[in-house]
Amino acid sequence: MPTISRRSREDRNHLPITSFHIPSMKSSPTEGEEAFWSVQEGLSDPKAAFDNHLQVNPARASVHLFAWKHPKGLCLLSKKELTNRISQISSIMSLPNLKGHSIRIGGTLEYLLHGVLFDVVKAMGRWSSDTFTIYLRKHAIVIAPYIQASPVLEPFTHITMPPVH
Repeated sequence: MPTISRRSREDRNHLPITSFHIPSMKSSPTEGEEAFWSVQEGLSDPKAAFDNHLQVNPARASVHLFAWKHPKGLCLLSKKELTNRISQISSIMSLPNLKGHSIRIGGTLEYLLHGVLFDVVKAMGRWSSDTFTIYLRKHAIVIAPYIQASPVLEPFTHITMPPVH
């Protein structure tokens, strides 16, 4: 079971970021990819979630980063286990049952609602095309600042909006 190395660093503006190399992913099965996060406010803070994961699932440094405690010992977190757990939590909380793709789209929407540029969200989500924008038609709230008579975000609209084809 390969380990995933994690490191904390700062950008040139001294903004903290945590990154880790995932050795194999669907989009890059042999080379893997770099994943990263920054501390956020509220319940969606990835650092708080990660720290909680390490407290609930303590493991040696040689164990896979996303291993979790199972009655039979530590197990590698799989997509199936993750979606099963999300289904359980959704049911307990009386929330809609989210699937993997819905979570990805929801993350995209969350970043856009925070004012992150479309091109940045596209790069972060590893979208190879502007396909993710088709999901936004249902989310008028994302588009609202751009379509006002006096757009709130002008003069940046021409930079942040994806090109019209």
